Amino acid sequence: MPLVAIVGRPNVGKSTFFNRLTEERQAIVHDEPGVTRDRVYGHVEWGGRVFSIVDTGGFVSNSEDRFEAAIREQVHLAIEEADIILFVNDVTTGVTKMDQEMAGVLRKSDRPVFVIANKADNNERRWAANDLYELGFADVFAVSAINGMGTGDMLDALVAVLPAEVPIDEDDTRTRIAMIGRPNVGKSSITNTLLGTERSIVTEISGTTRDSIDSVMKYHGEELVLVDTAGLRKRARISENVEFYSHLRTERAIESCDVAVLLLDAVEGLEAQDIRVLAQAEQMKKGLVLAINKWDLVEKDTNTALEYETMIRERLKTLSYVPILTISAVTKQRVYKLLDKVLEVVEQRKKRIPTSELNEWMQQIVERHNPPLHRNQRVKLKYVTQVRTSPPVFNFFVNYPKGIKEPYQRYLENQLRRSYGFEGVPIKLVFKLK
Repeated sequence: MPLVAIVGRPNVGKSTFFNRLTEERQAIVHDEPGVTRDRVYGHVEWGGRVFSIVDTGGFVSNSEDRFEAAIREQVHLAIEEADIILFVNDVTTGVTKMDQEMAGVLRKSDRPVFVIANKADNNERRWAANDLYELGFADVFAVSAINGMGTGDMLDALVAVLPAEVPIDEDDTRTRIAMIGRPNVGKSSITNTLLGTERSIVTEISGTTRDSIDSVMKYHGEELVLVDTAGLRKRARISENVEFYSHLRTERAIESCDVAVLLLDAVEGLEAQDIRVLAQAEQMKKGLVLAINKWDLVEKDTNTALEYETMIRERLKTLSYVPILTISAVTKQRVYKLLDKVLEVVEQRKKRIPTSELNEWMQQIVERHNPPLHRNQRVKLKYVTQVRTSPPVFNFFVNYPKGIKEPYQRYLENQLRRSYGFEGVPIKLVFKLK
């Protein structure tokens, strides 16, 4: 999908604007400049088009020098990666020196730039938006990220110049496998082991891989595309714009893959950042496999692997369906078993259950556990059918869709998995009025 980047100095409302466009509250919003320390990536749908959007407000440091360098990084990110740039300004403060410096860099690029005159939530401020034409761009839009005023006109203009989506090659049925994880967990080493060649540079310096590298290999006569993505650094350590690019490209690699393999360092274990990226891949409904690399460095006894897996599963909770393997890129231990597991997950994503069989299954599990009452009314599941594969989506027809709360949804999902597998596969349950 096309990518749109939001840039601007701190406290002009970039995160609020991002939340308005995505209709979600993903970005932290606060009056203090520089609160956004994380990159935020999402999607916007408007006028029949869908595009990706990134809020680049995540570089701010208390240091004056680092602060200015961070602002420059935002602009370079937009120029390098985005198809369209939304340059957000605060109409209440007018054009500042920093705005002028950013505009100077943006004017030298070949990217379309829309100047967003934010906080224009009354007529006086909307008139003041005209002052922003001095930045040298033809498109200035007076908007209010708080109440949404003016965003519709801006989106209409944006969609009109949005580049076409790269069409999916329907004839390309190759499985795409994204190797993801923190720096120095062995993504490049695993890829090189599988390929049997030094396709990626491997060193002990974390973060060596700065871009995503696609490689094609044959396994049991089937072509697979391996995507060796750049490492996911902890947020506080993203200090160079190139690291920010890598972070963004990793997310886009997850978006385009069939199965995401999250690699862990067996010595360091599972960290909060690993859980976040795994949850992100689940949200995108990608096949999931968790591989614990450097298993050769772990001191073992009879139950070490089982205890390690139990420890991880206690932290994953709702991701209990994700398969876990212990591997070693150095000794090649279970590296090809990892590929076997990935291909099993691919087949699970393609699985389709006949409607008649599904409805027999539904009657049995509802008899064992009826849904709770909804406003003192009995909730009845009347019919279920699988409407798509890769990822699997199931439509349940019910008299009170809002009566199917999360605990019962989890019950239905768990029973589906118990009966039909779907190991490593996020599934979607949709409840419709019948």
